[in-house]
Amino acid sequence: MKKLLLSTVCSVGLMFAQGFTLTSEDISGQLSNEQVFNGFGCSGKNISPELSWKEAPKGTKSFALTAYDPDAPTGSGWWHWVVFNIPKDKTTLEKGFGNSEQKGIVQSVTSFGSTGFGGACPPVGDKAHRYIFTIHALDVEKLDLDKNANPALVGFILNSHTIAKSSVMGYYGR
Repeated sequence: MKKLLLSTVCSVGLMFAQGFTLTSEDISGQLSNEQVFNGFGCSGKNISPELSWKEAPKGTKSFALTAYDPDAPTGSGWWHWVVFNIPKDKTTLEKGFGNSEQKGIVQSVTSFGSTGFGGACPPVGDKAHRYIFTIHALDVEKLDLDKNANPALVGFILNSHTIAKSSVMGYYGR
């Protein structure tokens, strides 16, 4: 009985989020110099990629987007982009969005200590790092946080309000 119940719950959860997909015209395997940070010894253009999503699950009231490097040699990874309070009718963040402001949408502090997009910049000689861009469908219209919220706090709150999520990943090494 327990196995049947667990199987049913898992199936319902998978059906609920089926089709929720994140894509990018700018990320195809390796990140380009456009998505590389300009600082910390890196000399990229620091332009956030275009990201689009479709088929959000029923009950979605807003979205949040994160970009995270789990391979950063910090013991806790590195947050490159944290965006939330994206309206439920918005399905794209345009290329360069991470260097702009849009009323109501919050881009909070990254591990670089600044707001907005912070591109890839792994240590020289380290293996290629993974950069995971994740869109979260949320069950609330707004997170009661501002641009000064640190990424770990935002992540904690996101986890309690995420209905479904979808990710794309790129790699970068130097």
